[in-house]
Amino acid sequence: MDDLKNIKTYFMNKSMGDKLILYFFGVILAVTITITTLGNLLYKNSINHSQNENTNQIIKQINNSMESYVNNTENIINYMSTDPRILKFLSDNKLENNNIEDDAYKPIYNFIKFNPEIAGIMIVNTNGGYISDVMNRVSRDSLTYEEWYLKSYNEPEKIHLFTKPIGRNINNVFRYSADEVFSMSKAVVDYNTKEIQGVILIDIKLDAIKNIIENSKPGTAGFIYIMDGNNNIVYTPVNNIVYKINNDWIENINNKIIIKNIRGENYQLTKVSSKYTGWETIGVFPESEGLRVIQYIRYYSLIIGFLALIIAEGLVVIFTRSIVKPIQKLKRLMKKAQGGDLTVSFNTKYSDEIGELGSSFNTMVKEINNLINLVQVEEKSKRIAEMNVLQAQIKPHFMYNTLDTIRWMAEEHNEDDIVEIIEAFTNLLRISLSKGKEIISVKEEVNHVQSYLIIQKIRYEDKLDYEIDFEEKILNYKLIKLILQPLVENAIYHGIKEKRGNGKIFIKGKIEGDLLCFTVIDNGKGIEEELLNKINKMLINTSEKGTEVGYGIFNVNERIRLTYGEEYGLTYKSVYGEGTTVELRHPII
Repeated sequence: MDDLKNIKTYFMNKSMGDKLILYFFGVILAVTITITTLGNLLYKNSINHSQNENTNQIIKQINNSMESYVNNTENIINYMSTDPRILKFLSDNKLENNNIEDDAYKPIYNFIKFNPEIAGIMIVNTNGGYISDVMNRVSRDSLTYEEWYLKSYNEPEKIHLFTKPIGRNINNVFRYSADEVFSMSKAVVDYNTKEIQGVILIDIKLDAIKNIIENSKPGTAGFIYIMDGNNNIVYTPVNNIVYKINNDWIENINNKIIIKNIRGENYQLTKVSSKYTGWETIGVFPESEGLRVIQYIRYYSLIIGFLALIIAEGLVVIFTRSIVKPIQKLKRLMKKAQGGDLTVSFNTKYSDEIGELGSSFNTMVKEINNLINLVQVEEKSKRIAEMNVLQAQIKPHFMYNTLDTIRWMAEEHNEDDIVEIIEAFTNLLRISLSKGKEIISVKEEVNHVQSYLIIQKIRYEDKLDYEIDFEEKILNYKLIKLILQPLVENAIYHGIKEKRGNGKIFIKGKIEGDLLCFTVIDNGKGIEEELLNKINKMLINTSEKGTEVGYGIFNVNERIRLTYGEEYGLTYKSVYGEGTTVELRHPII
């Protein structure tokens, strides 16, 4: 332990140049090791991501191509559904298979001619009569009982797909097996009467899907297969992997890729579902395909890392001198700034890290200098404000003494109304002065508000009424003085005064948790919602001053927040035309 400590001390006492050489060597060596050991994993993830993106795009393209193919076949059915010759056959319910007119065959042969992927077309009317190119009824049972006919008849607005069409009462002259075709059917609906006239069935060769997949399939060892909505395989190339895939694996992997081990080898599985056809396109690719590139990358990474180590170490000495010199200069300037010289400045013609550090040092010195000047200005402003406060107190004292003399003169002449209003006013002045104290009791604040309301009651007579309800235990707590009267004044002048008829103000005070909560409620005019939002926004963000918040209200909110913190202060609530409530939160003192 001591030997390790001595080595560390010896190293830290070396010159900056020597340390930088060792630092650079260590960093370059670490980068080389990282490239050769961890780079393989990073490259693997990157390549896998790219391959996964490419695979997903190809799967989506195959799915889109199949949707387009099915859509084209549906269009063929739609075209046939409007052909007059076919409509004539469908409307003739007496027509049987042996008495079909040649005209009804023509549109079928036209579509067969230009769409070689179609294995057969059958058109069945509601009476069970049918026409077809190469498809015939096997038994005498009516084709209207067939599953494909019933589904199309019951859901005429949809296209219906059937994979592995086994057990149908139909045969094909070309003897296609159930693994070689899939079927599509759709009802023919009269657009005027909305009645179903029959069903068109088309068998399609699976070679069409095979061509789409084989022309787009990525990789060489993977494969793509198709499943329908009932988890039946529509198409798959010949292989022994597909039947080892558990359907639960791919149930919820739309547009995602998972890795599963199948017969001792990891395979990537991805799926795209089609809302149109209800089919699922699943891609299965061995993970080993993407790992071949990693082997080449690992080899070249070792060579590049070794060459980089040799070249970098040759440049370390040159770089060291260019780095150490400006650092030493910056160190000297910092010592001068530490000694009180804030006029120093670091000059450099480069914008490298040391240049940015020097710029940050210059900014820091300027900010310190600005802060010192700002503190001096604030101290001067504070002294001026204190002088203004002292001077402002002279006038209330003079008014208080003068009003007291007027009160005694009114008493001598038995002018009780004048005595009452002067007593209330002198009480306001007395509490306002509070011998210069900024903190008074809740009881004194209540007396101040009550004196103010007495004066306003005499002024407005029956138009104004009020009620004060304070918990007894709250009266001896302390609070910032003169914070309720501005709220009451605002309620009178902006609420009660603007209201038709009589108005009333409720003033409540109680303790909630660790807060003194005061509420001033009026049933006056109320505040419109847009203005109410502006007022509350300015009470929260005091830098946004405006005429919407009166000076007295803003002053109360600002005094509380500056003294105790931003979690305290005022909140306005109002319903226009019904009244306003202002809540005041003050800490318990």
